[in-house]
Amino acid sequence: MNASELRDLSVDELRKRLEEEQESLANLRFRLATSQLESPLKVRLVRRDIARIMTVLQEKKLNTKTANAEVKTT
Repeated sequence: MNASELRDLSVDELRKRLEEEQESLANLRFRLATSQLESPLKVRLVRRDIARIMTVLQEKKLNTKTANAEVKTT
């Protein structure tokens, strides 16, 4: 999933998606360690998805702080 699609999701949906991806990463790492994983590339892709989700969550957090600060100053 790309960042533009992630930005359309709510914070709760992003957190749920983050948990799912972290579980998926744990499973992939286990399968990689036991030599049951067909493609090690999947681990890298899931890690990048997690990073994208965390980035979008951080952006949303900063946007709400900025919006709150603007309301307080006016």
